[in-house]
Amino acid sequence: SDLGQVHYDATRKLVLKGVDGVVFVADSLKVQRKKNIESLINLAKNLAEKRLSIRTVPLVIQYNKRDLGGTDSELLPVEILEKDLNSMLKVPTVEASALKGFGVFETLREISKLVVKDVSRKVLSMDRR
Repeated sequence: SDLGQVHYDATRKLVLKGVDGVVFVADSLKVQRKKNIESLINLAKNLAEKRLSIRTVPLVIQYNKRDLGGTDSELLPVEILEKDLNSMLKVPTVEASALKGFGVFETLREISKLVVKDVSRKVLSMDRR
């Protein structure tokens, strides 16, 4: 529903207040393809409102539900997810399954590395002033 979307948008904006890094969790299901793209555009817009750029904020994309693969897979191939969501950003990506637990720690490790690097860079540039 539209009301649900307004609520989620407000929640996302609140979550982005004072953000150091972002993990964008994409749903690997084929039926979610359009929604993933819309959500990423929404994230870019909400970051811009906070004077942050999706191109410079520490960002990792997690492709969730990778455990659901099979021969008649309802999952998007990673190549399609990459093309849809990461062809311009070129940020680290992690295949994961929140249900099975794989890829979750790796995602946290990736975003932590990027945030530490970014914070260090900011501190060093402040020292030089």
